[in-house]
Amino acid sequence: MLGQGRHTALALVSLLVLLLREATPIEVPQDPKIQQDLKQPPTIVKQSVKDYIVDPRDNIIIECEAKGNPVPTFSWRRNGKFFNIGKDPRVTMRKRSGTLEIGFRSGGRPEDYEGEYQCFATNDFGVALSNKILLRVSKAPLWPKEVLEPVVVTEGSPLVLTCNPPPGLPPPFTFWMSSAMNPISQNKRVSTGLNGDLYFSNVVAQDAHTDYSCNARFLFTHTIQQKNPFTLKVLTSRKVSESTPTFLSPSGSESSKIVQRDEQLLLECIAAGLPTPTVKWFKKGGDLPGHKVKFQNFNKTLKIISVSEEDAGEYVCMANSHLGSIRHSIFVQVKAAPYWLDKPTDMVLAPDENGRLVCRANGNPKPNIQWLINGQLIDSSPPNPNRQVLGDTILFRSVQMGSSAVYQCNASNQHGYLLSNAFVSVLDMPPRMLGPKNQLIKVIENNRTFLDCPFFGSPLPELRWFKNGQGSGLDGGQYRVYINGTLEIKRARTEDEGTYTCVANSILGTAENQVRLEVKAQTRIIRFPEHQSAIRGSTARFNCKVKSDPSLPVTVTWTKDDKSLYLGWRLRKDDESLTIPNVNEGDEGTYACTVKSEIDQDSASARLTVLEEASLNPSLSSTLPPDRPDPPMDLDLSDPAARSVRLTWIPGNDHRSLITEFLVQFEEDRWEPGRWQNLSTYPGDLNSVILQLAPFVNYQFRVIAINSVGQSQPSRPSPRYKTSGAAPDVITRGLRGWGSKKDNMEITWEPLLDLERNGPNLQYNVWWRRKDVGEEWSNVTTEGSKHIIHNTETYVPYEIKIQAINEFGKGPESNVVIGYSGEDKPTNAITDFRVSKVDSTKANIHWKSVDPNSVQGEFKEYKLYYWRESSIVPGLMVSKENKTKGIYSTTSEPSFILSDLVPYSKYKILMVVANSRFEGPPSNTVEFSTKEGVPDAPRFFRINRKSFDTIYLEWDKPLEPNGILTGYQLKYQTVNGSRVGRQQLETFLPNMTDFTLHLPDRSTRYKFLLSALTQVGAGEVFAEESPHFTNEAYIDQVDIATQGWFIGLMCAIALIILILLIVCFIKRSRGGKYPGGCCVTGFLKYLVRDKKDLPLDSVDHKDQDGSFDYHSDEDNKPLQGSQTSLDGNVKESDDSLVDYGEGGDGQFNEDGSFIGQYTVKKDKDETEGNESSEATSPVNAIYSLA
Repeated sequence: MLGQGRHTALALVSLLVLLLREATPIEVPQDPKIQQDLKQPPTIVKQSVKDYIVDPRDNIIIECEAKGNPVPTFSWRRNGKFFNIGKDPRVTMRKRSGTLEIGFRSGGRPEDYEGEYQCFATNDFGVALSNKILLRVSKAPLWPKEVLEPVVVTEGSPLVLTCNPPPGLPPPFTFWMSSAMNPISQNKRVSTGLNGDLYFSNVVAQDAHTDYSCNARFLFTHTIQQKNPFTLKVLTSRKVSESTPTFLSPSGSESSKIVQRDEQLLLECIAAGLPTPTVKWFKKGGDLPGHKVKFQNFNKTLKIISVSEEDAGEYVCMANSHLGSIRHSIFVQVKAAPYWLDKPTDMVLAPDENGRLVCRANGNPKPNIQWLINGQLIDSSPPNPNRQVLGDTILFRSVQMGSSAVYQCNASNQHGYLLSNAFVSVLDMPPRMLGPKNQLIKVIENNRTFLDCPFFGSPLPELRWFKNGQGSGLDGGQYRVYINGTLEIKRARTEDEGTYTCVANSILGTAENQVRLEVKAQTRIIRFPEHQSAIRGSTARFNCKVKSDPSLPVTVTWTKDDKSLYLGWRLRKDDESLTIPNVNEGDEGTYACTVKSEIDQDSASARLTVLEEASLNPSLSSTLPPDRPDPPMDLDLSDPAARSVRLTWIPGNDHRSLITEFLVQFEEDRWEPGRWQNLSTYPGDLNSVILQLAPFVNYQFRVIAINSVGQSQPSRPSPRYKTSGAAPDVITRGLRGWGSKKDNMEITWEPLLDLERNGPNLQYNVWWRRKDVGEEWSNVTTEGSKHIIHNTETYVPYEIKIQAINEFGKGPESNVVIGYSGEDKPTNAITDFRVSKVDSTKANIHWKSVDPNSVQGEFKEYKLYYWRESSIVPGLMVSKENKTKGIYSTTSEPSFILSDLVPYSKYKILMVVANSRFEGPPSNTVEFSTKEGVPDAPRFFRINRKSFDTIYLEWDKPLEPNGILTGYQLKYQTVNGSRVGRQQLETFLPNMTDFTLHLPDRSTRYKFLLSALTQVGAGEVFAEESPHFTNEAYIDQVDIATQGWFIGLMCAIALIILILLIVCFIKRSRGGKYPGGCCVTGFLKYLVRDKKDLPLDSVDHKDQDGSFDYHSDEDNKPLQGSQTSLDGNVKESDDSLVDYGEGGDGQFNEDGSFIGQYTVKKDKDETEGNESSEATSPVNAIYSLA
């Protein structure tokens, strides 16, 4: 055992040394000269799919294409044996290809060629293998003839019409139709199952038909076969009884389903019952993955696309109606054929270099890795001391010429296999220069410059640059040499001119090339054309003065509205300007001056506006207010680059307010089409800018002009500009690892923003490994923003990192972050939990800390639970609300002061330890009592004034006495502004809650301080000041009806009225026309009318806003001295008291006021017929006495 351990350790050390010395594989350039001379093993570039189904009516073509140098030859195996193509006249192989074509013009059956085929591509340096291609011929068998008896079913019962289509290859698609080829209507009650059967949750009378026919459509042959139709007879009854839900499919309460990773999962539950049940789906222990779940067939089918391991679990379908519900559990297992984690790639090595091939795959169950060399098991090949196989890795040490080969990695499990070819080519080639010889490069001064020197050699040569044949090599400072041979000059100056030589050197020889560099001055326009307005008939002139390098010839061209400008006989151009005489409306537009040399260019533009003469009148224009600018025009894109483009536009009219800035917006049609977003702002004197862009975005731009008034309308959009794709250049943000269960860890991150994707098929490489245990990184590639690691230990740390990738390459890796697997409930309870030093409001809590390993998660806090069990004060009810305190401490024997307790109370407390998700078992419960304290303030304290010389004080006992009340104390003193008098003290027994204070002076004000007392002392003070009292009012208003002077006054008024009434009636009894009535009437009118003769009703009239209306309606007011009848006619006035008082109409209001005068006068006959009622009138009673 000791020897085996020593050998293992030596092997690991040697492996580590080898990996540290491993050379980077050589990248062979695609230069035709190199490729022509490069000898390489074969590579499969095209092949048929593994499961290959062909149409029997066509010729069979099995593809196999490969490349290599020398050109490979091809051979085939069928069912594991050599396939002799030359012996079968129907089989031919295409020239310079391994593709087989099997024809049947001369007869033969395609079924005779079914089997497993594999292609072998061979040249002098190795053998490459295709996948094993399983060839099968499509089949569309006929439906067996059968006689179907009529199906008889009772109305309301469930029914299943079976389809049982003939087995085809591939399986047919089934559907139900009538004999008239009309589809059977599908709904919540009637639907087709995944097996093709037609299900009725309950049958109705309308279902009775004679032509329910199941049809099978075969995709390859494009044929439809029809089963003999069913005849359905429904037995109806007057009353159809309802039934509880049951399942037609699947049967029982449980079933299971196995699905392959990346395939789609279809789960089905079809229920019977009357009324038709509703089907709902759930997943136990989690939510349904909403982003890839679809419900089909009226919620009876659950579909999950692209299944992953996280989708395994128990799915529950529930069918319910108002009669009840039923459930069925489907246990889903996700199996996986092998899929690549790290696919082996071709490798070119120089002699004596080291390298390795890695083949990593995953699956469920975990796949077996098998290596082959040139199509043969590597274990049966001749031994090679420079090669070592270590599981999924082959290490190469000091490879030699002649050891080139093609290696195959086969990863397989019971659900499938993967096969990948990767050649290892050992190449020796002297250094070669791949670029043009003695190239002349002209660059602009102060620009960054690149001098290219492409080269190749095996082993990879070392490259150095020299200037003018001198020096020890250029690198550093303003020079930088890239690995591909390019020399960067960060800022070219005149002194950098000269001849640069690049030299590539290896053990096999030397190669060199020269580049001549010339630095030129920049070509630029130093006097720009400016926007101008010209009167029709005048002359306009645009400047365009150019400064350039004397050795570079330049050309100046003018365009108008992006079209070449035809000068003709009228327009004149010289070296510095363009002149437009006799301006007319056709000259209006945008003029651009472009100056070009052979290596650079510059351009500028301005707009000419043609105006009538009045438009330039200053007095006219000065009267117009400034306005928003017009939108920019004629957007143009130029100078395209990988991540930038130049945008040029023509400013619109500024409308008498200078344009201060331009806002450039963009819209892209991939992520948020139609939404315009701000890109950047630029000063108002620019109309041509370089826009910095993101890769793989199809942009269009628009520009908004801004002045002091506001923004213009947006310009018309520019043409679209699509940037090329690139690898992601943003580090994925928000990486974290956390456990949602005790045996897992969820790795989550923020997805890249749409404009950060940089290319299609964005995915994320996620790596993880246990921290501090030295294990290898595990990784997965996913498109989502979460990956779950299952079967972890509870709360262990992991190192995590992530990298975004797309079709163009890999982005930067994130920093390593530490995540933790899930937490579990703490196992240990807190011990030695006790209380000490208890006073009225505080208590000291002590305990011993728990073992950190027992927390089973991140220690969050010790959580203290406490509640007030009762008050020691007899009869006082308390709230037993449970309160908590969180305490963080890492000491071995922590303590804590619990405050804010209520005095003179009994408390219970306990403590638990808590991690981020769970709490541990509780400690022992401790009871303690707080000491007596001072009481709270009285519940209320009110001050009332009963008379001019007394103040009445009243209060109530405190809500929390905090002990046994011994009484109350009242301190008070006079207050006069800022001066206060001597404080006086009154004490009261506990049962006293009021006090009357006699005032020496009715204007005296007092300040009162009231507090309750216990044995400990005085409690919280309730302070009040007596309000300011005037001489005319009291705090308690005096009831005027109880005052003697008021009673005497009322009696006098009543006596005067009585005497007046008696006098009036006496006069009436002695003759005259109603003298008494006139007297009474006049008196009553005096009482109830003012000088405006207001009408008084038995109910006060109110306006719509609720206010009383005391104004008469002039249109409806009767004439004075007249009375309005019920029908609205005005009758002759009678001053007789009988008109106001006789009969039942004379009455009093609720407030005691007499309203008989305003009642409707009865007809004369009715009045005469009711003479007996006169005695009931109080007025007549008085009259009779008179």
